[in-house]
Amino acid sequence: MEIKEINNKKIWEGFLKKCQEKTFLQSYNWGEFNKKMGNKIWRLGIFKKENLLAVNLTIKIDAKRGAFLFVPHGPILAWRLEDRSYKFELLKVLLETLKKLAKQENCDFIRIAPILERKEENERIFKELSFREAPIHIHPEVTWELDISKTEEEILKGMRKTTRYLIRQALKKKEIEIFKTERLEDLEEFHKIYHQTAKRHNFVPFSFDYLKNEFLTFINDKQILIFLGKYRGEIICGGLFIFWQKIGFYHHGASSQKYPKIPASYLMIWEAIREAKRRDCEKFNFWGITPISKETDVQKPNFWKHPWAGLTLFKMGFGGEKKEYVKTQDFPLSKKYWLCYLIERIRRKKRGL
Repeated sequence: MEIKEINNKKIWEGFLKKCQEKTFLQSYNWGEFNKKMGNKIWRLGIFKKENLLAVNLTIKIDAKRGAFLFVPHGPILAWRLEDRSYKFELLKVLLETLKKLAKQENCDFIRIAPILERKEENERIFKELSFREAPIHIHPEVTWELDISKTEEEILKGMRKTTRYLIRQALKKKEIEIFKTERLEDLEEFHKIYHQTAKRHNFVPFSFDYLKNEFLTFINDKQILIFLGKYRGEIICGGLFIFWQKIGFYHHGASSQKYPKIPASYLMIWEAIREAKRRDCEKFNFWGITPISKETDVQKPNFWKHPWAGLTLFKMGFGGEKKEYVKTQDFPLSKKYWLCYLIERIRRKKRGL
């Protein structure tokens, strides 16, 4: 196996089209977005002779706590996903390249957020390669995904009874209006209620520049939309949705608590699902949820201690299933890593995660 850089968008996106397990975090546009944010990136292809076996977007993150190379939801493998020796060899070759790159870039560690299913076999691969579990994750390790290849009526039938009822109630209320937009000015409206949501759910919000750069990158290929929900002319909910390679993603969401009994958020998600279907998407990914073993966990007191508990219950109400990936993995390269490890452990505890 050998690794070469790929800077051809057609080759990169064409390869990803053939892959089953993927998210937009390895898309060509996510690389372009990171460049806009001032990050260095490398699009690496893993080849066997002339055959492209996997792709891997790597990003250099310069943080106060230390510089590191980050692989978000990667690498993406095209085939033989169940062959353990194949996965091991591929990751081994990738690690050697990343170690050289990290040394060249003066990085303190390598961080990989794998997109491999969380099971002992896959976790063991990382242990054997001397990785350790990261103290915090950057992107979701547990997501909620809905099959939307069915008819709208079938999707509605698969929802929780309460969710279905609230969608139908919202459709009847003339005071509730959901609209989709590609205007940058509307992103500012979304950002206002996004900050309110961050305070309520105890997460660190992205800056307006971050959201703006993400929007401007994906809008070039018509892969992103802003949805806003109004009640009596006032914006009370919003979402940033990415539509990429037959998957719709609910990437950023926001809501106001001014009218808690008005089900505009439910209708907004339903309209986003319908938009995804119009774009020939087969899946709808709700992004991150609280770690759960099974759906009945929502009845346990510990579940409700998590800051994302209410948001998780909201997402699960639309039907679907949990997807759980191997936890984020770190490969330490310097003593400074351990200071970063300690800082991130403290941050995680403070956030109640």
